[in-house]
Amino acid sequence: MDLRIFTEPQQGASYDTLLRIARTTEQLGAFSAFFRSDHYLKMGDVDGLPGPTDAWITLAGLARETSTIRLGTLMTAATFRLPGVLALQVAQVDAMSNGRVELGLGAGWYAEEHAAYGIPFPKERFGRLEEQLAIVTGLWETKLGDTFDFAGKYYQLSGSPALPKPVQDRIPVLVGGKGLHRTPALAARYADEFNLPFVSTGESREQFGRVRAAVEQAGRRGDDLVYSNLLVACVGKDDAEVARRAAAIGRDVAELKAHGLAGTPDEVVETIGRYAAAGSQRCYLQILDLHDLDHLELIASRVAPQLG
Repeated sequence: MDLRIFTEPQQGASYDTLLRIARTTEQLGAFSAFFRSDHYLKMGDVDGLPGPTDAWITLAGLARETSTIRLGTLMTAATFRLPGVLALQVAQVDAMSNGRVELGLGAGWYAEEHAAYGIPFPKERFGRLEEQLAIVTGLWETKLGDTFDFAGKYYQLSGSPALPKPVQDRIPVLVGGKGLHRTPALAARYADEFNLPFVSTGESREQFGRVRAAVEQAGRRGDDLVYSNLLVACVGKDDAEVARRAAAIGRDVAELKAHGLAGTPDEVVETIGRYAAAGSQRCYLQILDLHDLDHLELIASRVAPQLG
């Protein structure tokens, strides 16, 4: 099981805080990547200070201040950026990181943050997401010297030089969600990884099965994709430390154990094993207390070595 660290900076984090987490993630050697959300407004009863940080500006900075971990988003909102601009931004950060970037792209869902920052929130977002995926991947795949055209319902490109090119032969694209039909089809066509956020092992098994079937129907092998889960993490060396960490993020221990990766290292390893049995190959650990670096060290030293 591959472990990655995932953060929610809109809840309150400066760039320097994120840099400390990313560097710790890299130095511990147990995690393959640092990912972050792409939101401009806090959620729930937190102050969110000092305010939001932009996902791709953050990742550009981290690209120059880390050297081995992969970097990406769960998920960039298609409503936030025009697809041609997004393709350019991600390719540039890929170059800045020497080929360590991954793009998670979703339809966007948080209407309030769009209103707060003057971003249009269209009613029909899934169709826009589909066109964005076609454009972003199409621009990257266009041969050097050729041009790219696209005539869609929502976006039109004419004579694009499709530059710059990524460093990687293919930047991994992540698609996710619980939709029964359109989401698996979209993943089958464009994704290198399929991610499920905050769902049970049973839901994971069923949705991974739907995606595998769609991938095979599209003429690809089911194993061409990586299948992953995003789950909140709250790990302690004993029950008292688990309770302290749960209190620090305003959550109940029983609820965390029922819906996330919570408990002692052995308990968390057992839970991860159940997700692996459901078809998961990668876990993104949602870390909500970004000042508790000892939490990452505990996971790296007591959980990761048991996963093989």
